[in-house]
Amino acid sequence: MLLLFLVFIGGHAFNSWVDRTELPVTLAETSTEIRDRNGALLRAYPVGTGIWRLAVHPDQVDPEYLTMLVRYEDKRFWSHSGVDLRAMARAVGQAVWNGRAVSGGSTLTMQVARLLEDGSTGRWSGKLRQARLALALERQLTKQQILTLYLTHAPYGGNLEGIRAATLAWFGKEPNRLTPSESALLVALPQSPERRRPDRAAEAAQRARDRVLARMARQKVIDAEEMMVAQRAPVPRQMLPFAQLAPHLSDRMRDEDITTRQIDLTVDAGVQARMEQLLRNAAQQGGAQMSAALIVADVETGDILASVGSPGYRDGNRLGFVDMTQALRSPGSTLKPLIYGLAFDQGLVHPESLIHDGPVNFDGYAPQNFDGEFRGDLRVREALQQSRNIPVVKLTNELGAPRIMAALRRAGAAPKLPGGVPGLAIALGGVGISLQDLVQLYVGLGAGGRGPIMRVRLDAERQQQGRLISDVAAWQVTDILRGLAPPPGARAGVLAYKTGTSYGHRDAWALGWDGRHVIGVWMGRADGTPVPGVFGGSLAAPVLFEAFGRLKPEFEPLPPPPPATLIVSSAELPQPLRRFRPRNAAFEEPADAPQLVFPPNGARLALRDAPLTLKLRGGAAPFLVLANGLPVTQGQHQREFDIPNPGKGFSALVVVDSEGRSARSTVRVD
Repeated sequence: MLLLFLVFIGGHAFNSWVDRTELPVTLAETSTEIRDRNGALLRAYPVGTGIWRLAVHPDQVDPEYLTMLVRYEDKRFWSHSGVDLRAMARAVGQAVWNGRAVSGGSTLTMQVARLLEDGSTGRWSGKLRQARLALALERQLTKQQILTLYLTHAPYGGNLEGIRAATLAWFGKEPNRLTPSESALLVALPQSPERRRPDRAAEAAQRARDRVLARMARQKVIDAEEMMVAQRAPVPRQMLPFAQLAPHLSDRMRDEDITTRQIDLTVDAGVQARMEQLLRNAAQQGGAQMSAALIVADVETGDILASVGSPGYRDGNRLGFVDMTQALRSPGSTLKPLIYGLAFDQGLVHPESLIHDGPVNFDGYAPQNFDGEFRGDLRVREALQQSRNIPVVKLTNELGAPRIMAALRRAGAAPKLPGGVPGLAIALGGVGISLQDLVQLYVGLGAGGRGPIMRVRLDAERQQQGRLISDVAAWQVTDILRGLAPPPGARAGVLAYKTGTSYGHRDAWALGWDGRHVIGVWMGRADGTPVPGVFGGSLAAPVLFEAFGRLKPEFEPLPPPPPATLIVSSAELPQPLRRFRPRNAAFEEPADAPQLVFPPNGARLALRDAPLTLKLRGGAAPFLVLANGLPVTQGQHQREFDIPNPGKGFSALVVVDSEGRSARSTVRVD
């Protein structure tokens, strides 16, 4: 009885001793991971002082590796209570017999205890502490949880902790599928991670791996042939870098949600990698300071499949750290499709309407075409395809700049005005907007006038834009832009696209869509300095078409016209749509009214004693000319003739035709 009592008291004291164990923190910080739509790692961030420690669960690890680990390190792991007394006795006996430690008696749980406390293994006091902690861990955690802690904290050389960091760094892959050679190396490394680092001690790493393989063959975990094949496999000679895909986007997502350790994006890692390589190649051809950005979006879902902020995240010459998908830049002509779509909806014009491309002046604002020339009358279709400036400013004047700004906001964009008040210049790029917002606008155009709000996180709620334009207007814009000539060597008629070049050649744009995807490309310098000779059509458009080629093997067909679409020639249009006329045209002089071409209003002339030459256009002869209210000639049938010198100072000239219509000009004679 006394013996039983002493055993009971001893057992109770032992249990109390174990229960009083102060456990270290088992919830260690792991790397923030940014993953793609399929779970592939886009980017990971180290923890603490640069340690790579990625979260893992045994279900994510190759079962053969787990079998090797348990059979080599702790074959009674699933049955002991934290300390394997048989293994401990064997280790003590071998040490006494040989005068040195021959084998270890530590269980996986004891190793976890050491890893959590970052303690030593060689001293008996350290072993005793690990044994006590291992017993306490087994009482509070499941075997799976203890195994998870080992797989998370085991050292694999350098700043690598955990099985996932090890397989990514040494083999460039996740640990779910490993070869016997890889599994054996990973079993051997934690025993002496620095002396067996493959990149520094390849022979030592190989010998340790081969010992593991030999024991696994003896224990029938693998057969002899597998062992020989695995032993012939080379060990890795360098540590691979961790994934760095979508670095700008990853940084932004991490900064917006610093508490979440795993952020799943809509990005496709394969598409992202191909687009990053494309922009690196394109930027290299553009010079040392050329930057670029690109976004790929799904028109149906709004998912962003790729987002490239610069050609090189760490390229200092190109200011590669700047995310140019978010930078506010002048959009050049890329807002023109929206303006034409709004004009179609308002009944101002039809794609086959005629519109005049000639000199205009809106209260002092006299826009010019990019080439400085005027084309006269042309179809609206041609005006958009040729990206003429005068026609689109005329339409903007009729629509009102606030209507265009409101449409941009309905699209989900956040445009910024330099002066705060929208003016006619927004039609030609006089507004700040990001590439992401422009792609969002084009998603709406490509989706028939109303599309999804783009999203980049898989857990983000799906939302729709407000309607930008009708489905008919959207198809008309698409039909016009699909008629643009493609870059040399590219297929025609498969992509609706628009290019743009901002004032001073600072920004080159190309945005386009087919039946499923929208891609937007920006190129220029991140610091905003001009790039002489750069145009969207020559620089960005080829990148746009190549991006579609790298996205998928074939373009997807653009949609057919909606049933309500009016598809006729110019001559078959209703009379009000045959030619664009401002809404107040009834109160304006008709197009054939007389015009005083020379001298223009406000001219300053040095005539001395010479007569003044007048040049007229339009009107019906004969003409009467008044200078300062007095007739100076009448019955004039010519359209270029001289009148007497009106004398120094300001003079008001009036030309009246035979129908009583007039033209005026005030000049100053020196």
